[in-house]
Amino acid sequence: MLFRRSFIFLLLLLPVHFYAQPALTDLVNPFIGTGGHGHTFPGAVLPFGMVQLSPDTRIDGSWDGCSGYHYSDSIIYGFSHTHLSGTGCSDWGDVMLMPMKKDPILDNKFYSSAFSHAQEKASPGYYQVYLKDEKINAELTSTLRTGIHRYTFSDNGEAHLLLDLLHRDKLLKGNIKLIDSVTAVGFRISEAWAREQHCYFAIKFSSPVRSITLSKSSEMINGSIFNFNLKDKELNVKVGISSVNEEGALANLNLEAPHWDFDRYKNEAKAVWNKQLAKITVEGGTVEKRTIFYTALYHCFIHPSLAMDAESMYRGRDNSIHTSSGNMNYSVFSLWDTYRALHPLFTLIERERTRDFINTFLNQFQQSKRLPVWELSANETDCMIGYHSVSVITDAMMKGISGLDEEKLFTAMKVSSTYSGFGVPAYSKKNYLDVEDEPESVSRTLEYAYDDWCIAKLALKLNKKEDYAYYIKRAQSYKNVFDFKTGFMRPRKNGNWLSPFDPKEVNNHFTEGNSWQYSFYVPQDIDGLIALHGGRNKFETKLDSLFSTSSKTSGRDQADITGLIGQYAHGNEPSHHMAYLYNYVQKPEKTQKLIEKIANEFYKNSPDGLIGNEDCGQMSAWYVFSALGFYPVCPGSTEYVIGKPLFPYVSLQLEDGKKFIIHRTTSVGEPNYIKSMQLNGKESHASFINHETIMNGGELVFSFEEKISAENKFGKGPFQSPSSKIVVNQLVPTPVIKNSGKSFKGKQIVTLESNSTNSGKIVYTLDGTEPSIHSTIYKSPITIDKTCTLYTKMYFNGDSSSVNEAVFVKRPNNWNIKLKYPFNKQYTAGGAEGVIDGIYGNINWRKGEWQGYQKSDFECIIDLNAVKSFSSISADFLQDSRSWILFPKELNVSISNDGKNFKSLESVPNNVNALDETISVKKLERTLDQKVSARFVKITAKNYGELPEGHLGHGERAFIFIDEIEIK
Repeated sequence: MLFRRSFIFLLLLLPVHFYAQPALTDLVNPFIGTGGHGHTFPGAVLPFGMVQLSPDTRIDGSWDGCSGYHYSDSIIYGFSHTHLSGTGCSDWGDVMLMPMKKDPILDNKFYSSAFSHAQEKASPGYYQVYLKDEKINAELTSTLRTGIHRYTFSDNGEAHLLLDLLHRDKLLKGNIKLIDSVTAVGFRISEAWAREQHCYFAIKFSSPVRSITLSKSSEMINGSIFNFNLKDKELNVKVGISSVNEEGALANLNLEAPHWDFDRYKNEAKAVWNKQLAKITVEGGTVEKRTIFYTALYHCFIHPSLAMDAESMYRGRDNSIHTSSGNMNYSVFSLWDTYRALHPLFTLIERERTRDFINTFLNQFQQSKRLPVWELSANETDCMIGYHSVSVITDAMMKGISGLDEEKLFTAMKVSSTYSGFGVPAYSKKNYLDVEDEPESVSRTLEYAYDDWCIAKLALKLNKKEDYAYYIKRAQSYKNVFDFKTGFMRPRKNGNWLSPFDPKEVNNHFTEGNSWQYSFYVPQDIDGLIALHGGRNKFETKLDSLFSTSSKTSGRDQADITGLIGQYAHGNEPSHHMAYLYNYVQKPEKTQKLIEKIANEFYKNSPDGLIGNEDCGQMSAWYVFSALGFYPVCPGSTEYVIGKPLFPYVSLQLEDGKKFIIHRTTSVGEPNYIKSMQLNGKESHASFINHETIMNGGELVFSFEEKISAENKFGKGPFQSPSSKIVVNQLVPTPVIKNSGKSFKGKQIVTLESNSTNSGKIVYTLDGTEPSIHSTIYKSPITIDKTCTLYTKMYFNGDSSSVNEAVFVKRPNNWNIKLKYPFNKQYTAGGAEGVIDGIYGNINWRKGEWQGYQKSDFECIIDLNAVKSFSSISADFLQDSRSWILFPKELNVSISNDGKNFKSLESVPNNVNALDETISVKKLERTLDQKVSARFVKITAKNYGELPEGHLGHGERAFIFIDEIEIK
């Protein structure tokens, strides 16, 4: 059975003049984002198409080569049919073809060709380049599931087309076979970011294949060379793909590409894109600005990508083949990025497709028992954090998108919130994550809290009162990582605040950022965050500091942190809502100036015109919304916050035929600040607008002034500013357990204090039981003299906080230690004594229990404080090759009685391969044939040095991670 949209697609494939649409495609520059760190590709794709047919200039999966193409390159390896737009990880690049005139060798060192940007063109649905070495003009276009190639050779006669299945990804299994003189089929099952990706293909040639040469490795076909005798200099090729089977790929090709007229396919693709881009019309401004806008809109329509054959079959998350019974199936859900603005944009202008996205979510849940986190090619990559599919679902339901099974989706959302991994159980138990619970603990706490608000929002809509009460309290978990004394979101360790603390430090406690870039992430309760800061004036001051402080960061280098204004980082998603927060403190004029600055400085009509990764449309969606004049600060809310419209006239074409028009009146002087707006003729000074208002259609007119006048009331008065607040089931923050460390000698003094300005009753226990209202009331510092666990909670206004806990370990020795080299400040294990404190790090090194060195060996001298006999000396090390952490080359031990003259013992070699990517802990131990006596023990672990050839970081220095040293 052919699906409804397959027919719709065929209707769209009509001559260009049929639509009488403006040529909006002339205002799209697909090369924007192909340079710098944008990670986009310039090739041919239809809106949300399965095929992204584009040139590949990178084969190594490097950071700036994630899309397969980078504008700085001068070599093309070929043209493959699947590409990711703007991701930070590399994948796809399936069915890579390369035309050659002579001497074909299936080796990318030989079959690549030089090219020049002067002989390269791209527009929506079309790409062209001249291959200098082969003197071949290559042109590409596409349908939804089929790539169309036209290769024009310099003369007739001998010609070749290479198909390389080894391109980029690791090939797990492959095959190619010729089924007649003009048709080949095959498949590639590969591994990269997606662990098992299936791509089946069918290829038709306009000229008969004279012969075929197959390449094999390990009895598996990994490529082929198709040989031709051309009569008219031209070779046309059509490639259908499928994730199901070869038959599906051939059916897709036959349905969507029945003829050989390349120019007709090209024009049809242009027509489809003109219709798609006409969903939003902008007028006025410069051609340059309109090009930036329409390219951004174009990038918004590339992903998610169709993942279903024309006959409604698709590969599910269970790796089985399914037949859709009512919706199109999609893939590429970069939800940590796209829930913020891209999916909210779709709830305005892609409502039917949004229904299909969410039904795809539900199908994936039914197949795998998980909603998608970052799904790719029917694989869950588990990349990034949160369970943001719940945001997309709630946002759609709150904005009236129908055709969704609310009960089944709500059940799936609850299951996401109780997942067994990524710190969710610990978060559920104590309403925040400690650094020892899970890496990126602060970011996870904040994003889980927002997602829980989304679940609460839907629970309220469905009248599920108990669920609402539970999740609305969890939605306030951000209060447990907000340090009201510093005004920052801050990591907690062993019940205390992690110290030392630098809000500019990029470390393992935040996701691709630092405390500055996460301390404003409470979209569900901005009013509550303002209150924690002490009110609007103090919050405004904190926002001012965000945008005015030094842009220098500390800690590790993070490629994602770009586009800095102070510590605001527009190049990565956590910052995207922050410029709009001034509206919440009734200072919309500051938002307006910032929006204009960000839009003008960070979006350019050039290859490096994106300040950070495109991230499957999110970077561009920010620009599209901001150009309209409003932004979804809190998806799931029906409120949009006003910014500043960037064009004199904008029209949204809604799916039901209505239009919503936004324009501005002529102003005296520069249109710097909004003075008021008129909604369907009625004046308003509110700095927000409701979703329903937009969907009803109508006209929004902005009036501007050059300077803020005393009469300007826009966003100033009562009920004129946006609001985001939680007013029920207020969470009582957990007390802070102040101490000098987890390990101690002799005695440990512990103090407890409230993590808020509220003075509640703090109780605690030391006997292993959970505190209750009847437990010991904290009145003065607690003295601890043995290994134990302290539990505490606070009671306030008839409610209590969750339990906070701290483990205290009495040192098993009284040794002293002296380190020769300084450890990395990111990986301290608690300080010098962290390697002899009796606390063992586990395989999750991001929790902070390992001591790390990169540019030196590890060397220490341990003073046992007396001459002692011992029979073995050991130290634990960790290897995580993908993170550049390698076992040492060897462990050397020497002993001394005076601390000056040392006698070496036999070294302990390491025999683990540096390229072994298994994350593991290994004990290197020197067992002595007979006991020896000494007071001082010197231990040296030899750093591996430069990462070896074959490693992605080859040439860079390896880390050495050491934890517990034992002397028995």
